[in-house]
Amino acid sequence: MATDSTLGDMLRSQGVSRRAFLKYCSAMASLLALPAGAATAMADALAGARRPSVIWLSFQECTGCTESLTRSHAPTIEGLLFDFISLDYHHTLQAAAGNAAEHAREQAQHDNAGKYLVLVDGSIPMKEHCSTIAGISNLQMLKEAAADAAAIVNIGTCSAYGGLPMANPNPTGAVAVGDIITDKPIVNVPGCPPMPLAITGVIAHYLTMGELPQLDHLGRPLAFFGENIHDRCYRRPFYDQGKFAETFDDEGARKGWCLYKLGCKAPTTYNACAHIKWNNGVSFPIQSGHGCIGCSEPRFWDALGIYDSVPQGQFGSGAKLGAAALAGAAIGAGAAALARRKKAHHVGEDTTTS
Repeated sequence: MATDSTLGDMLRSQGVSRRAFLKYCSAMASLLALPAGAATAMADALAGARRPSVIWLSFQECTGCTESLTRSHAPTIEGLLFDFISLDYHHTLQAAAGNAAEHAREQAQHDNAGKYLVLVDGSIPMKEHCSTIAGISNLQMLKEAAADAAAIVNIGTCSAYGGLPMANPNPTGAVAVGDIITDKPIVNVPGCPPMPLAITGVIAHYLTMGELPQLDHLGRPLAFFGENIHDRCYRRPFYDQGKFAETFDDEGARKGWCLYKLGCKAPTTYNACAHIKWNNGVSFPIQSGHGCIGCSEPRFWDALGIYDSVPQGQFGSGAKLGAAALAGAAIGAGAAALARRKKAHHVGEDTTTS
């Protein structure tokens, strides 16, 4: 349960220096687009923050969201930050089981009414008995936990938009949290799985500012989902030059050319993968040689086939091939036309239709 210990107390007990904490806060303030000088204020606010009670509900999910958060490459302050909330209920991480586990959830809701955060991963089945916990349907448990919550954070695409369980033919009648709860502040942190820094960034913002961060039209924090992956991808120059890998083992693939023709969904996918990356900034799917599958977007599983290219008219700054590619196409067409005219002249053909 939540205690009177502050985050600063917990950090000091773990040997985290003020310098290291300020470095983390500076990076977080930058990511969250906070004004200059906000890092120190953010550090002071976080250090003095009491541990908030968090109830994490897992419904129709694969545990990938929890794996993403806990399987960090090495202990980091953002990982430690998550340790220092009072995680009062989590199926996978809690030691309690059975009646004791459900009692802990009920007690946390009662003792922290109006103050606790509800984190949800997994979609909610609307068909009865498709998914229950301790005899309680996912729908009933969500409504009970949300009733006195301060806010809800959806972790992963399943809770944010329905995700894979909602894909056709949707046998369980899966829906997103926002389709059920409409009277609480909700922030979506989608991804399959989501980036750990995006999860802890939302929590840090809430602890610092007492409110959720600025969101886009799909309820996602703009700091992490404000730009599409295509515009931040290191392969973007190859796209603009019209250089594409045609197969996963051709010369273009070996040279690191754009994966657009292999179905990369980066032009229509908004996430921080290209610049924050995974495993402490080591890599991300496109860098590893596979196109983005668009997992942070609604209905990503049904939108297109995994290896089908996004129609160019569907995305903004990359709606057309780059200027170099267009120029090359024009030069090629002109050269072909000139060659036809020369050939026609030599054989005495009429060139008026060429």
